[in-house]
Amino acid sequence: MHIKHFLIFPKLPEKIRPLQEMSQNVWYSWNWEITKLFIRLDAETWENCDQNPVKMLSQLSQETLEKAAADDGFVASINRVYQKYQDYISRKNWFTYQYSDQVDNKIAYFSLEYGLDTGLPVYSGGLGVLSGDTLKSASDLGIPMVAVGLLYRYGYFRQYLSSDGWQQEKYVENDWYHMPVQPVKDEHGELVKVSVDFLGTPVHIQIWKVSVGNVPLYLLDTNIPENPSKYREITSVLYGGDKEMRIRQEIILGIGGVKALRAVGVEPSIYHMNEGHSWFLTLERIRDLMHNRQLSFKEASQYIWSTTIFTTHTPVPAGNEKFETVLIKRYLEKFISELGISWEQFIAIGKVFANDDDEQFCMTVAALRNSAFANGVSALHGEVSREMWHHIWPGLPVAEVPIKSVTNGVHPRSWVSHDMDELYESYFGAEYRNKPDVLNAWENVNKIPDSELWRIHSKRRERLVFFARKRLKKQLRRAGASQIEIKNADQILDPQILTIGFARRYSTYKRGNLIFSDIDRLLALINSTDRPIQIILAGKAHPLDNPGKEIIKEIYQHTKDERFLNRVVFLEDYDINVGKYLVQGVDVWLNNPRRPLEASGTSGMKAALNGVLNLSILDGWWCEGYADETGFKIGNGEEYDSNEIQDHLEAEMLYNTIEKEIIPLFYERDKNHLPLAWIEKMKATISMAGKDFSSHRMLLDYTQKFYIPAINLSIKLQSDEMALTKSVTSWVEKMSNSWESIHITNVDIPDMEGTLFVGQKFPLKISMSLGEIHPDNLSVEVISGKLDSQEQIQNYKPTEATLVEHNESEHVAVFSGEVTCKESGRFGITVRIIPKNEHLPHTFKPKLIQWW
Repeated sequence: MHIKHFLIFPKLPEKIRPLQEMSQNVWYSWNWEITKLFIRLDAETWENCDQNPVKMLSQLSQETLEKAAADDGFVASINRVYQKYQDYISRKNWFTYQYSDQVDNKIAYFSLEYGLDTGLPVYSGGLGVLSGDTLKSASDLGIPMVAVGLLYRYGYFRQYLSSDGWQQEKYVENDWYHMPVQPVKDEHGELVKVSVDFLGTPVHIQIWKVSVGNVPLYLLDTNIPENPSKYREITSVLYGGDKEMRIRQEIILGIGGVKALRAVGVEPSIYHMNEGHSWFLTLERIRDLMHNRQLSFKEASQYIWSTTIFTTHTPVPAGNEKFETVLIKRYLEKFISELGISWEQFIAIGKVFANDDDEQFCMTVAALRNSAFANGVSALHGEVSREMWHHIWPGLPVAEVPIKSVTNGVHPRSWVSHDMDELYESYFGAEYRNKPDVLNAWENVNKIPDSELWRIHSKRRERLVFFARKRLKKQLRRAGASQIEIKNADQILDPQILTIGFARRYSTYKRGNLIFSDIDRLLALINSTDRPIQIILAGKAHPLDNPGKEIIKEIYQHTKDERFLNRVVFLEDYDINVGKYLVQGVDVWLNNPRRPLEASGTSGMKAALNGVLNLSILDGWWCEGYADETGFKIGNGEEYDSNEIQDHLEAEMLYNTIEKEIIPLFYERDKNHLPLAWIEKMKATISMAGKDFSSHRMLLDYTQKFYIPAINLSIKLQSDEMALTKSVTSWVEKMSNSWESIHITNVDIPDMEGTLFVGQKFPLKISMSLGEIHPDNLSVEVISGKLDSQEQIQNYKPTEATLVEHNESEHVAVFSGEVTCKESGRFGITVRIIPKNEHLPHTFKPKLIQWW
């Protein structure tokens, strides 16, 4: 059967046509003024369309559109917002002024998911929302970023619960022609497509574009007629299917993503991989350099390493993406053969221990090996990651493993309620919106009158309660509840009492049921006559995570317990919209993972930006955000060998903190019924979150620590027909081949008789045999400091020794250094040699090190 295809668009009257243009840029998702326009058009349709303006405009009657165009006040509002939109799109921002010579050097950002807005469901949770917030802040700051992901036909699942609380999954097909997604076309109006070879079959990929302010996001789609059905399914479901489906998706994202950027005319200077899912992009970049720039595999790899950033999010080895080598071989054997390396050489890239035949190919390991710039997503996660992956750098102390940390952040205007946003703008000044890099503007929160801040927060709590009731009615109707049950939902929750929120992915380590550990104690808190509390929970478990589903079931059954008097509620189908209402409306945000398994955690940051106080384990970001004045902690960062003991002790701490700290502080009021001490904490947490945990701060860190150094390297390494790339590669190879000839022959430390004192200094000389290596290529470092019980030097900072003698004919040299006794106690000194080259971000890549 032949079907002729057409695209039908809504016909908007000229006066309101700017709405159509603005609906195609998710700038609308962080600008309340344009949202108000869509709500004014038809509030019910806006909600029914999942707050998706493209879909909404397609469903409004022509009569409604004509009526809006005849409303002069409405048209004036559109023009005012449209002017702000145009000003935003054309505005020069922080990056342009700070790095005016770098604006043409693109940063390619790759992620498997993007959480931009409820109406564009190509995300599952925190990783995707972080990616979405990254793009929004990049646009706000003017960072020249371009992003790549996959266009999922069904996205992540929609959640509903059975009558006993067991999670059920439902997949809803996305209609891209009614979403802010547009197919990319060439100058002739033809769809832009690329292809990737799968087992001898070309898999064709259509490219779609989402505009995120000024940042283009390209989404790849294999669900097109040219592909066999098994390959059309590759971009069907996020995190769905088996390992074979996952490797197909990640090949499309990585290899297909690089090809897609090339096809749309974008040649990035550097690449940022958000998690290891996109690591295959390095292979396509290497192949392209070998084919088009005539580089060897080693030369191409050296360039790729110097221009790649990798962010890892997973704090346990088992959580990192791994594939059986037979699966890798099935899909990539031909590709690898084109790179001119053996299969054994390739597989070693993804293994910690190359000779371990039982070790699977790990995408995180491969990404760490191919990235000069790597980071965890909180200070603690950086420490955990260095410990977890230190075997990749044998001989290097854990503390110096080249995995840094850039703590995650969230996009303020996407997560702050519009009521709070307007309040902040009033007191923070124009810099709040127009200069997001001016982070100390958040200190102006202290100018807000206590009564005004509390009034806005109380208003948001009321809105949350009304939203929860509306949501519960919808859940009850779906479940076939009686009219009496549905009507009684209007009595659920109290908009005036202390409200605790908990919402996240339900995995066992996050312990969503910890607060239910002692039912009698919890009942006493909830049913208190003068100082009660209530709890609102939400979240999804992975479809294959039955233990996580059991936790949801347990919580759901508690919500049906009449003893809780409608004060414990579980909201189904957690998404961005539900998340916004929660972080904007609760009083306390609860987070109780098992430390150190929470790499960062961003939901607490979103809550803090709204003045919500965190009650959390000292894990992830809260290790950095917590202070007595900003919130509450559970424990002191202890780690336990027994989960059972840990759960028992931390449940006790949780209850104690709620009873003895949180409830008294919340309900202690002055004569104007204001909780002044609570409001003081609210202001401290807002200032802390705005300055230190926004995605603006995060992107400033990435730019200054990673992006600019990597861009500068890219420029230098590409110059003069990649001459420097070839030279550095040759240098690394020479150092590697000659390294075994280097030996420290003597370290001359003067005999220090008697007692040494803090601050005392003394010299030392290091003699060494060089072999064929010139001393200019070496850094001889003196390491000294306090010894621990295992004879290891603690908290040291290496100091470089100075060359004082070099006998070139005998291949020996002497270096001179100085040691300062900085603290009392047992003191140790050692010496090491590492390679030195000014054209490398760091010289730990060759993994060459000689210790005394």
